[in-house]
Amino acid sequence: MADFTDEFFTNIDGLKQHYRDYNTAPDGAPTVLCMAGLTRNAKDFGYIADHLADRCRLICVEQRGRGLSDWDPDPSRYTPVTYVGDMMALLKHLGLNSIITIGTSLGGLMTIMMNAMHPGVIKAAVINDIGPEIDPAGIARIKSYVGKGTPPTTWPEAVAAVKGANPTTYPNFTDDDWVDFTNLLFIDVDGKPVVQYDPAIRQNFDSQDDQSAPDLWPVFALMHSVPMVVLRGALSDILAPGTLERMANEHPDLVAVTVPNVGHVPLMKEAIVHAAIDPLIARFL
Repeated sequence: MADFTDEFFTNIDGLKQHYRDYNTAPDGAPTVLCMAGLTRNAKDFGYIADHLADRCRLICVEQRGRGLSDWDPDPSRYTPVTYVGDMMALLKHLGLNSIITIGTSLGGLMTIMMNAMHPGVIKAAVINDIGPEIDPAGIARIKSYVGKGTPPTTWPEAVAAVKGANPTTYPNFTDDDWVDFTNLLFIDVDGKPVVQYDPAIRQNFDSQDDQSAPDLWPVFALMHSVPMVVLRGALSDILAPGTLERMANEHPDLVAVTVPNVGHVPLMKEAIVHAAIDPLIARFL
């Protein structure tokens, strides 16, 4: 695995946020900001960091309420607009004016919003299994489990729960793969699995009934000058094939990649993903 250090910054509300800093590339290497999905954390980017760390500095951030970052005492602030503000605080902390982004699910939506709110900050983007229009079936599935259920008390229970929540997402997973995947979602505390997100994040997620509405298309259009790769799991219930096709048709510099035998989301360890991302990164080396 590529080497990283655990670092922290303070956001605008005084909360400490954690990020993994893969900072072993040569001087002058581009910086890639990796932003995870709704309930996810920095560990999700371990595979792509292993692939890119010799060429890029990777900053794998954990949003407030996730991973090792502080939970917000005011759950109403768990919103994408707030998260974008946190990312700008992170860039200021790092002394960076422009970045490449890799955004998975929520992180992809943040990429689109960040570009609209702060034009010129994002010089290239990888968007992982999300688009301006979200399939309602996927929203319903996510709402069915986020912040719900009885926490597992043993690691076998945790593996079974994760497998049960993702029955068609990774059909080719072996038992070992499910164990590895579960370890991305939980940490070990005294031998017991502990989830790595604040269940209160579901509060705003539940209250927004228009999350699958296509009102982000005008915002996506503002990314016309940002070269990008968009990944879609072939079995995804979040990014529909027609949405990906429209994104490719409306963007002049977009590479669309469908990853076979994977749902929401591709893990970015797939060879087809690396083959698409490498030329994008090469533009900035």
